[in-house]
Amino acid sequence: MQHTSTQDTLVGLFVASGIVGLFFLALQVSNLSSFTTNDSYTVTARFENSGGLKVKSPVSSAGVKIGQVSSISFDPKTYESVVQLSIDSQYNTLPDDTTASVFTAGLLGEQYVNLEAGGSSEHLKNGGKIEITQSAIILEKALGQFLFKSAEEKK
Repeated sequence: MQHTSTQDTLVGLFVASGIVGLFFLALQVSNLSSFTTNDSYTVTARFENSGGLKVKSPVSSAGVKIGQVSSISFDPKTYESVVQLSIDSQYNTLPDDTTASVFTAGLLGEQYVNLEAGGSSEHLKNGGKIEITQSAIILEKALGQFLFKSAEEKK
Protein backbone atom coordinates (compact mmCIF):
# COMPACT_ATOMS: atom_id res chain seq x y z
CA MET A 1 0.00 0.00 0.00
CA GLN A 2 1.54 3.27 -1.11
CA HIS A 3 0.98 6.59 0.60
CA THR A 4 1.38 9.65 -1.47
CA SER A 5 2.27 13.06 -0.19
CA THR A 6 -1.11 14.29 -1.50
CA GLN A 7 -2.96 11.90 0.79
CA ASP A 8 -0.82 12.92 3.75
CA THR A 9 -1.49 16.59 3.01
CA LEU A 10 -5.27 16.01 2.76
CA VAL A 11 -5.34 14.10 6.05
CA GLY A 12 -3.32 16.86 7.70
CA LEU A 13 -5.69 19.55 6.41
CA PHE A 14 -8.70 17.53 7.61
CA VAL A 15 -7.24 17.18 11.12
CA ALA A 16 -6.26 20.86 11.23
CA SER A 17 -9.76 21.96 10.19
CA GLY A 18 -11.23 19.73 12.91
CA ILE A 19 -9.01 21.36 15.53
CA VAL A 20 -10.00 24.85 14.32
CA GLY A 21 -13.68 23.83 14.45
CA LEU A 22 -13.32 22.61 18.05
CA PHE A 23 -11.56 25.87 18.98
CA PHE A 24 -14.45 28.00 17.68
CA LEU A 25 -16.99 25.70 19.34
CA ALA A 26 -15.20 26.18 22.67
CA LEU A 27 -15.31 29.97 22.19
CA GLN A 28 -19.06 29.86 21.50
CA VAL A 29 -19.77 27.78 24.60
CA SER A 30 -17.68 30.03 26.85
CA ASN A 31 -19.15 33.33 25.53
CA LEU A 32 -15.73 34.52 24.35
CA SER A 33 -16.65 34.53 20.68
CA SER A 34 -16.97 38.27 20.22
CA PHE A 35 -13.52 39.46 19.24
CA THR A 36 -14.77 42.93 18.37
CA THR A 37 -15.81 45.54 20.88
CA ASN A 38 -19.16 46.98 19.92
CA ASP A 39 -20.23 50.49 20.78
CA SER A 40 -22.09 50.16 24.07
CA TYR A 41 -23.29 51.95 27.17
CA THR A 42 -23.17 50.81 30.80
CA VAL A 43 -25.97 50.57 33.34
CA THR A 44 -25.90 49.25 36.91
CA ALA A 45 -28.28 46.86 38.64
CA ARG A 46 -28.17 45.79 42.30
CA PHE A 47 -29.27 42.30 43.35
CA GLU A 48 -29.63 40.74 46.80
CA ASN A 49 -28.11 37.62 45.26
CA SER A 50 -26.64 37.38 41.78
CA GLY A 51 -26.35 33.58 42.00
CA GLY A 52 -23.92 32.06 39.50
CA LEU A 53 -23.84 35.12 37.27
CA LYS A 54 -20.42 35.68 35.73
CA VAL A 55 -18.62 38.40 33.82
CA LYS A 56 -19.51 38.03 30.11
CA SER A 57 -22.85 36.38 30.95
CA PRO A 58 -25.46 37.43 28.40
CA VAL A 59 -27.95 40.25 28.92
CA SER A 60 -31.14 39.73 26.97
CA SER A 61 -34.51 41.33 26.43
CA ALA A 62 -37.46 39.50 24.85
CA GLY A 63 -35.14 36.56 24.18
CA VAL A 64 -32.63 38.64 22.17
CA LYS A 65 -29.05 39.10 23.40
CA ILE A 66 -28.53 42.85 23.75
CA GLY A 67 -25.35 42.95 25.81
CA GLN A 68 -23.28 41.25 28.48
CA VAL A 69 -22.28 41.54 32.12
CA SER A 70 -19.11 43.63 32.32
CA SER A 71 -18.39 43.40 36.07
CA ILE A 72 -19.76 42.06 39.34
CA SER A 73 -18.79 43.45 42.72
CA PHE A 74 -19.95 43.40 46.34
CA ASP A 75 -21.17 46.53 48.14
CA PRO A 76 -20.08 46.17 51.81
CA LYS A 77 -22.50 48.87 52.95
CA THR A 78 -25.73 47.45 51.52
CA TYR A 79 -24.54 43.81 51.27
CA GLU A 80 -25.74 43.65 47.67
CA SER A 81 -24.22 42.42 44.46
CA VAL A 82 -23.53 45.33 42.08
CA VAL A 83 -23.70 44.21 38.45
CA GLN A 84 -22.49 46.41 35.59
CA LEU A 85 -24.30 45.66 32.32
CA SER A 86 -22.79 46.63 28.98
CA ILE A 87 -25.70 47.18 26.55
CA ASP A 88 -25.09 47.48 22.79
CA SER A 89 -25.73 51.08 21.71
CA GLN A 90 -28.27 50.04 19.08
CA TYR A 91 -30.58 49.18 22.00
CA ASN A 92 -30.54 52.68 23.48
CA THR A 93 -34.33 52.99 23.76
CA LEU A 94 -34.80 50.89 26.91
CA PRO A 95 -37.14 52.78 29.28
CA ASP A 96 -35.62 53.96 32.57
CA ASP A 97 -38.15 51.87 34.53
CA THR A 98 -36.86 48.63 32.98
CA THR A 99 -36.63 45.70 35.41
CA ALA A 100 -33.71 43.26 35.62
CA SER A 101 -33.94 39.61 36.70
CA VAL A 102 -31.37 36.84 36.96
CA PHE A 103 -32.62 33.73 35.14
CA THR A 104 -31.19 30.30 34.41
CA ALA A 105 -30.99 29.06 30.82
CA GLY A 106 -30.65 25.53 29.56
CA LEU A 107 -29.78 22.28 31.25
CA LEU A 108 -26.29 23.38 32.23
CA GLY A 109 -27.68 26.20 34.34
CA GLU A 110 -25.95 29.14 32.66
CA GLN A 111 -27.32 32.27 34.27
CA TYR A 112 -28.11 35.50 32.44
CA VAL A 113 -29.73 38.88 33.09
CA ASN A 114 -33.12 39.42 31.51
CA LEU A 115 -34.33 42.99 31.04
CA GLU A 116 -38.05 43.64 30.83
CA ALA A 117 -38.99 47.03 29.43
CA GLY A 118 -41.24 49.31 31.44
CA GLY A 119 -43.58 52.00 30.18
CA SER A 120 -41.60 55.20 30.82
CA SER A 121 -40.94 57.66 28.02
CA GLU A 122 -37.44 58.37 29.42
CA HIS A 123 -34.60 56.08 28.34
CA LEU A 124 -31.71 54.49 30.22
CA LYS A 125 -28.52 56.48 29.72
CA ASN A 126 -24.84 55.61 30.11
CA GLY A 127 -24.16 55.29 33.84
CA GLY A 128 -27.87 54.82 34.61
CA LYS A 129 -29.29 52.54 37.27
CA ILE A 130 -31.95 49.86 37.02
CA GLU A 131 -33.93 50.28 40.22
CA ILE A 132 -36.27 47.27 40.09
CA THR A 133 -34.43 43.94 40.23
CA GLN A 134 -35.23 40.32 41.01
CA SER A 135 -32.46 38.13 42.38
CA ALA A 136 -31.53 34.67 41.23
CA ILE A 137 -33.61 31.80 42.57
CA ILE A 138 -31.30 29.57 44.55
CA LEU A 139 -32.43 25.96 44.11
CA GLU A 140 -31.09 24.80 47.48
CA LYS A 141 -32.91 27.61 49.31
CA ALA A 142 -36.21 26.93 47.51
CA LEU A 143 -35.91 23.20 48.18
CA GLY A 144 -35.17 23.85 51.86
CA GLN A 145 -38.23 26.07 52.19
CA PHE A 146 -40.39 23.42 50.52
CA LEU A 147 -39.12 20.69 52.83
CA PHE A 148 -39.53 22.90 55.91
CA LYS A 149 -43.10 23.78 54.88
CA SER A 150 -44.04 20.12 54.28
CA ALA A 151 -42.55 19.16 57.68
CA GLU A 152 -44.63 21.90 59.34
CA GLU A 153 -47.81 20.63 57.68
CA LYS A 154 -47.22 17.09 59.02
CA LYS A 155 -47.11 18.31 62.64
